[in-house]
Amino acid sequence: MAFAFEKLIVYQKALDLADRAASLTEQFPRGYGFLADQLNRASLSIAANIAEGNGRFTKADRSNINRMQI
Repeated sequence: MAFAFEKLIVYQKALDLADRAASLTEQFPRGYGFLADQLNRASLSIAANIAEGNGRFTKADRSNINRMQI
């Protein structure tokens, strides 16, 4: 069974962005490894943050949100 966030269009687009970044950074000239690594990690971070944020709606999280709004 797939996780709920995997169905989100924004998550799928984030994965596409990470794939594009990886393929583009493969073409970087020698000496740009640090920049390539940073771009790859940043693009993957978008998808990871979406996945993490989607799991933040457990019953305990909702009760914390309700207490903060009072």
